[in-house]
Amino acid sequence: MTLRCIPYLMLDGTAKEAIDFYEKALGGKLLFCQTFGEMPENPEFPLPAEAKDRVSHATIKVGETDIMFSDTFPGQPYQSGSLVTICLSTDDKEQAQQFYEALQEGGRVVMPLQETFFSPGYGIVTDKFGVTFQVYTESAH
Repeated sequence: MTLRCIPYLMLDGTAKEAIDFYEKALGGKLLFCQTFGEMPENPEFPLPAEAKDRVSHATIKVGETDIMFSDTFPGQPYQSGSLVTICLSTDDKEQAQQFYEALQEGGRVVMPLQETFFSPGYGIVTDKFGVTFQVYTESAH
């Protein structure tokens, strides 16, 4: 089993700017970047024009550490100070389920753990201390 804890920065339309800044300031290297406009379309949730250029997910490498980024979806609540979450990344779907269930005890579910187009098991939970975790199961390639 592989397990990594990765800082995840949620920004409000400034993720591209932040990525450029951290690449320069910290010597980071862009590993992946996808906008909302590049994601598969979902007819149930049409994509507003103002969301197309926002970052849906990006990763940079700084030294030996990954930092992940995303912009909020237009209209999604955003509060400065709550932009850093922890992404628990594992290649074991059962372990992801255990983490998710343990973290929600006394906390609250933000997004149920479910299969998505990018993961066989992804969910978001805020624990009883107010720390938000994204539980991410890596896809088998």
